[in-house]
Amino acid sequence: MNLSSRNKVDPAFSMSSMTDIIFLLLIFFMLTASFVTPSGLPVNLPSSKASTIVMQKVSVTVTDDLQYFVNDRPSSAATLKNDLAAELQGSEEGVVVLHIDKNVPVENLVNVASAATELKAKVSIATRPE
Repeated sequence: MNLSSRNKVDPAFSMSSMTDIIFLLLIFFMLTASFVTPSGLPVNLPSSKASTIVMQKVSVTVTDDLQYFVNDRPSSAATLKNDLAAELQGSEEGVVVLHIDKNVPVENLVNVASAATELKAKVSIATRPE
């Protein structure tokens, strides 16, 4: 009498499904890593509980010693509006992310934000999450 089962389990392991998952994860992390663009300038950002990630087109940085940078290129308070207009030219949705040191007076923040809003750009302030 033969009591062995007719269905045999194949002991071979196929790696094709595992490599598919690895490639999907790799693509996912490569795409999401491009959304977060850190500023290359050392700025002590204020902290906030409600921080959101915005896809930035133009980055304006104001350092502690009141130096202005538009997309990591030096600028000044007088030429800031012209530099912003040159950077926003040709973009359909102008988003300006402000990286302003927490020790900079509010007057400078208002000047930068008003220059960006005059150009019909959306303004977002970069903060450090708590």
